Amino acid sequence: MLTPASILKDTFGYDNFRPLQREVIENLLAGRDTLGIMPTGGGKSLCYQIPSLLLDGLTLVVSPLIALMKDQVEQMLASGVPAVMLNSSLPSSEYQKNMDLVRDGAVKLLYLAPETLLTPRIFSLLSQTKLALLTIDEAHCISEWGHDFRPEYRQITEVRQRYPKATCLALTATATPRVRSDIKSSLNFAQSNEFVASFNRENLYIEVAPKNDALGQTLRFLEDRKDQSGIIYCFSRRQVDELAGYLEMKGFSVRPYHAGLEDGTRKANQEVFIRDDVQIIVATIAFGMGINKPNVRFVIHFDLPKSIEGYYQEIGRAGRDDLPAHCLLLYNYSDVSKQRYFINQKEGNEKRVASEHLDTLVRYAEDEINCRRKPLLAYFGEIYPTENCGNCDNCTSEARELTDITIPAQKFLSCVKRTGERFGAVHITGVLRGSTRKKILNYGHNKLSTYGIGADLSRKQWKHLARQLTQMGYLAKEGEYQVLHVTQEGMDALRNRTEIMGRIQEDERQSRKVPEKLDYDQALFTILRQKRKELADEAGLPPYVIFSDKTLVEMSAYYPQSLDSVLKMSGVGQAKLSRYGEIFLGEIKAYCEKKGFQEKEKRSYRGRSDANSRFMIVGEIYNAGESIQSLAERYQVKTGTIVNHLMRFAAAGNPLKKGADLQSLTSLSPDEQRRATRAFDELGTEFLKPVFEKLNGEISYDELKIMRLVTLSQQE
Repeated sequence: MLTPASILKDTFGYDNFRPLQREVIENLLAGRDTLGIMPTGGGKSLCYQIPSLLLDGLTLVVSPLIALMKDQVEQMLASGVPAVMLNSSLPSSEYQKNMDLVRDGAVKLLYLAPETLLTPRIFSLLSQTKLALLTIDEAHCISEWGHDFRPEYRQITEVRQRYPKATCLALTATATPRVRSDIKSSLNFAQSNEFVASFNRENLYIEVAPKNDALGQTLRFLEDRKDQSGIIYCFSRRQVDELAGYLEMKGFSVRPYHAGLEDGTRKANQEVFIRDDVQIIVATIAFGMGINKPNVRFVIHFDLPKSIEGYYQEIGRAGRDDLPAHCLLLYNYSDVSKQRYFINQKEGNEKRVASEHLDTLVRYAEDEINCRRKPLLAYFGEIYPTENCGNCDNCTSEARELTDITIPAQKFLSCVKRTGERFGAVHITGVLRGSTRKKILNYGHNKLSTYGIGADLSRKQWKHLARQLTQMGYLAKEGEYQVLHVTQEGMDALRNRTEIMGRIQEDERQSRKVPEKLDYDQALFTILRQKRKELADEAGLPPYVIFSDKTLVEMSAYYPQSLDSVLKMSGVGQAKLSRYGEIFLGEIKAYCEKKGFQEKEKRSYRGRSDANSRFMIVGEIYNAGESIQSLAERYQVKTGTIVNHLMRFAAAGNPLKKGADLQSLTSLSPDEQRRATRAFDELGTEFLKPVFEKLNGEISYDELKIMRLVTLSQQE
């Protein structure tokens, strides 16, 4: 009997569902309209691909990107799932052939662009078939509040009315609470049928670096990542062409990609990137790639994106195979000024919304203290409960020594007040440094007591200080010109001469910890990658349609010696096993015979293939008898960091030892501990917020983290 779980394994080759995939699928199979919000790379496609094989009738997928349709159809056919697409890129003969296949009931999945769907020809075709499931991908395009509103998406509501018996699924990766509400309202969804997965992509290392030598910084970054696939985003078409040309001159395998290129050139550049014939694509921020290439190992923002949504969507193109990937944003204020210039050409609400988007992004980029994931996830309405994610620049930077900056802070705050709280950081810095600029003289600011009292610091240092004071809450910025004013907290600090600790110099960050790499045989990986490329070229397919990098990494880590063992590798289903299993098994056996290597047993770490991650090591050492305090001393981190590691260890399906070590970390009374444990037993341990609310907020999140581990350690 076919079930979602059996299809997941036998057709797609995965052992476990990702968060909320099972729930969305079961909701659809029960005939309920569903809104699914899942991060880029979070497995949205399986939410309709699996039901398509269980439902009686056709599954229609509306997608705005032709390249993405082509990619999806190729992957479905490689997995043995009958799928076709209908769009303007097809020759008339193939278009008619695909229509006949749909009419004859020979396909389970049909991919269409919204403008193709809304035609009499397609309405006629659908009237001759049984439409079981209508899937709307990139559903944020329906909402005027979304960052990529498309009017033709609004018209999809007509299709809902034409086929009322078809269940509807709306999917997106970037939707704020306001956009989600608008989608449901537009499609007449029941409010309860909404599934919002975590927006956190744990495998992405997120970094923001001061942009002081963009070309040099980019070259150094790429030198460390030879033969890796990556995307570099630039602000303008001209910048794309110049950077792509420069990198090509330096010997990198690179192509440009933007709307100004001829269609044929743009498609060809995308195709060679998808097929791993070219390693790097340089693209405009404004132009969507529309690809599902899983082995993108890095994304560089050479210039500032326009919004948090755009930034999140763009970094989300990295690491879709769940392997580590690096996301680097190069930031300086001249890029902000450039963006603000174009925003000022807009009018009314459009100008206001664009300015708000930019201000949010600037606050994110200038934060040198807090975990990058906190504001990123908060933007989408999600609370990130961990103080240190262990996988962003702010969380992995070596501890930076703070100094007493009270006096320069008082100078800056006082100067803001004395100039009437009508100017931005550049003007205030000029006054403090004794500038003779015309604007300062015209306002008489050269006669203020604060004029010239800050000549000991550079412009760069004063701007850095202003950002710190803003982050600390002593200053606030307002309006399109980023006018500074002193907050009540800042006024109290001035009056009381409050000690303020921070940093004066905007030094280059100290060396960061490099995210841990997977333990696999890179020589074998290279051999398997080459074989995959040969097969892909012969079949005219992108290499990842054969097998993903993650699959090859597992083969190179475990050295499978039989087809049964190959089937255990992530991403290997029955169709791919019969088509490619013997070929790859032959390569692995030949390599192992030459090297004298034996097969390694694949341990089932639920949801993770990387058994050597820090949290796995910490969990195993803890279970072997070492205390939490000892582990904190060993790794020179806080006990809270060890608690987070143990939570990830338990969440991966590994048992935790019982003992008093965990209880010793909590200050809760025995009665409070019992209440917390009962709440976790009732609501589960995956999320803290429901438990927090169940207990009326009487037990803090920090205490609940500890009690969650206590609960997990007591489970059989």
